[in-house]
Amino acid sequence: MIKQKTFQVNANTRERKWHHVDASGQTVGRLATRIADILRGKNKSTFTPHVDSGDFVVVTNCEKVVFTGKKWEDKEYFWHTNHVGGIKKRTARQQRDRHPELILMEAVKGMLPKNTLGRMQLTKFKVFAGEKHHHEAQRPESLTFEKRER
Repeated sequence: MIKQKTFQVNANTRERKWHHVDASGQTVGRLATRIADILRGKNKSTFTPHVDSGDFVVVTNCEKVVFTGKKWEDKEYFWHTNHVGGIKKRTARQQRDRHPELILMEAVKGMLPKNTLGRMQLTKFKVFAGEKHHHEAQRPESLTFEKRER
């Protein structure tokens, strides 16, 4: 009788890479799902759901992402100041003008698990509003995602 063991990734056997993504002209939701899969490690054959086996992702030009439809005016971002009556909101266009990196950060955060593992995976996600980033020392390999035309 042959016993087969299931392979499970742990801290000693995981391999992490750095990836660079240029977000120019990319749709927010479609880009966020691909990034969330890389952060979780679902693009690897050694994916283990309960272990952080994903890679690091650096995104530049996040101010050049696009939404479909009328989401620039209709989509709203909410936060609370922790004071009575302190609910605040901005449209997606206002958010892009003030903090463009938060649009992609919130989209990816919503696609990760809502537990400590998801919070650990989100720390491997680096977003920058311009062309430059300060992770050149890690030599991230460039990822390109095809843009779907409608």
